[in-house]
Amino acid sequence: MIYLLAGILYLVSFGCWLLILIHAFQNELWKGIVGLICGLYLLIYALFEYESDYKWAVVLLWLFGSGAATAMVRSLP
Repeated sequence: MIYLLAGILYLVSFGCWLLILIHAFQNELWKGIVGLICGLYLLIYALFEYESDYKWAVVLLWLFGSGAATAMVRSLP
């Protein structure tokens, strides 16, 4: 059951990451390429340049969703 919940969190986190990456590619091609190569740049882009009605929900689900899923998987024997 924990693996299923962790898998769902990973998928939601991946979807949020993909939304931010697509937005970066639509803004400027070089921002998308750099964001694909360097995750730290994509985080900075998400915090300062990503514009959406649900900006903070997407960014927080991207970060905390993957972190929570990783913590759940690592806590199991």
